[in-house]
Amino acid sequence: MKKGIHPKYYEKTVIRCACGNEIIAGSTQKEIRVEVCSNCHPFFTGKQKLVDTTGQVEKFLKKYGLEKPDFLK
Repeated sequence: MKKGIHPKYYEKTVIRCACGNEIIAGSTQKEIRVEVCSNCHPFFTGKQKLVDTTGQVEKFLKKYGLEKPDFLK
């Protein structure tokens, strides 16, 4: 490897989420700020909502004669 062309690697980078969660990881940046982490993301917390403003889900279900799934009720 050539010397002097690689960025400095920090072993203990602090990744801070807007919810207050802090994660220690390795990175080329000293500190990283994120808006959403696995601690507060709706997919991982189970509080996921399906937003259907145009009614396409209901239209699809009606077209194929399907029941509404539990997560949409």
